[in-house]
Amino acid sequence: MKSFAFSKIRFLVVIFALLILSGGIGYRLGERRVRVALDQNNAIVVHEEAPPTVTADFSLFWDVWTKLHRYYIEPVALDAQKMVYGAITGMVSALDDPYTAFLTPKDNKDFKDDLGGSFEGIGAQLGLKDGRIIVIAPLHGMPAEKAGIRAGDFILKVDGEETVGWTVPEAVSKIRGPRGSTVTLTILHESDQKPIDISLKRDVINIPSVESWVKTPGEIPEISALAGSERFRKEPGRVAYIQLSRFGDHTNDEWDKAVDAIVVAQKMNGSLRGLIFDLRNNPGGYLDGAVFIASEFLGQGIVVSQVNSDGTKQDYPVDRKGKLLDIPLVVLVNKGSASAAEIAAGALRDRKRAKLIGETTFGKGSVQTPYDLSGGAGLHITTGKWLLPNGDSIHKTGVKPDIEVKLEETVTASNDAQLAKAIEILLK
Repeated sequence: MKSFAFSKIRFLVVIFALLILSGGIGYRLGERRVRVALDQNNAIVVHEEAPPTVTADFSLFWDVWTKLHRYYIEPVALDAQKMVYGAITGMVSALDDPYTAFLTPKDNKDFKDDLGGSFEGIGAQLGLKDGRIIVIAPLHGMPAEKAGIRAGDFILKVDGEETVGWTVPEAVSKIRGPRGSTVTLTILHESDQKPIDISLKRDVINIPSVESWVKTPGEIPEISALAGSERFRKEPGRVAYIQLSRFGDHTNDEWDKAVDAIVVAQKMNGSLRGLIFDLRNNPGGYLDGAVFIASEFLGQGIVVSQVNSDGTKQDYPVDRKGKLLDIPLVVLVNKGSASAAEIAAGALRDRKRAKLIGETTFGKGSVQTPYDLSGGAGLHITTGKWLLPNGDSIHKTGVKPDIEVKLEETVTASNDAQLAKAIEILLK
């Protein structure tokens, strides 16, 4: 019998293992209809064909890709990664759903920074309406608000570049920039016929999502110059106020601290006349945040229901015991209240827990599921719609207030008619 040297045995084992491995890989690639080849520069190129259920002909895509690389006059502009991102963006935008969006790695990071509450820019939440970039809500005290930009404004140009056909992530990436730099927006106010140019200096946008106070009516400067407010500004008793600017990463913790302070104030100085919950210009955020906040005021029952793309329905009930179940409550909303803000406001209205005061909300009632992709990119897919407890859809209709109060074109720090109406209701 012949014997083999150990080195030869090891060599044969390695070869055998490689054959098995390559066979397995080949089988898997065959299953997924993937071809691996070398291009003219001996670089590995992987071609994955469409799934068997897809009848689209991708040969046109590769035909265009090849012709661009062969004939385009500026070869240096042919950035393969940007072209792939552009192709994916176009595919997603073909759904004609402004909330289903592909995010490049930078856009995905910016989105997550938004919810984290820290970024550099002008401080405005953007959306799409009628195919145009619109300001959903300027953030309080930030450059956009200080420059006179309002909820409902259309952004027609950014530094002279037309925004027609842009996605929201595209607009965000163009408007954002380093602190101290300047961006010029061409703005069309909702009530105007002629656009204006507004130059803004970017800043660090790092704000808490919750602000609160407890005051007597006479101590509230936001209504001090409002005609007719003198009749109740001398009323005894105090009112509490919580403003929620978004449903972000740190909102629940900040909310708990504000609520605890209100509870302590109520115990130390007697009962409060009521609480004003301000959701104006709140662009939304996390769904579970809306359920968490609404549960502060609701003892039990459904906060919102989600109808999914597969036909299933999921109910989201009150998920904890709140500390403000009995306090008289008024909620402020406007056209800048969107998404999770509409869920919270609509649930409190439908459950007869609060009076809504202000204007009809934005009407963003679809559900987006975020997916992190390779290389830091992201994909947000509309996978369902929200229904309020009474069965109404928020999408494109918004939440209508119980008492409609419109603000004057020029709102100052001392003539907030919506806040004044809320105080008046609580003092009755």
